[in-house]
Amino acid sequence: MAAMDINEIMAYLPHRPPFLFVDKVIECTPGKHIKAIKNVTINEPFFEGHFPAYPVMPGVLIIEALAQVSVILVYQTLGRRPDDKSLIFFAGIDHARFKRQVFPGDTLVLEATELRLVRGVGKFAVRASVGDKLVAEAELLAALRDF
Repeated sequence: MAAMDINEIMAYLPHRPPFLFVDKVIECTPGKHIKAIKNVTINEPFFEGHFPAYPVMPGVLIIEALAQVSVILVYQTLGRRPDDKSLIFFAGIDHARFKRQVFPGDTLVLEATELRLVRGVGKFAVRASVGDKLVAEAELLAALRDF
């Protein structure tokens, strides 16, 4: 699949700024892998409080960004988009490790590899990096649920 710009991303994610953490999808192979980027800028609202004298992206938001790219991968794999009857929800996290901090000006590379997708529940190996440096890694669970 070709790259996705922000308009295409918003067709697959219900999130909107300031809680949309994917700026561009670089590559996506449904059922297998996705690679995307988040450009981290000083204008992010979370930097006002985390931390004004030492702005660093919260680890929980790095995990959220990884969950968002995993959701795009699920929808691509299922050949569908979000609708007004169901959403994909974050369902769990295992083996999360944070290796380095993320600062304004960094380009965060977000990757998710599908480990399993059965009856709307998926497990993903995820990793975030800046340049060639690993920032965070984990295994995430996501579930498609009606509401």
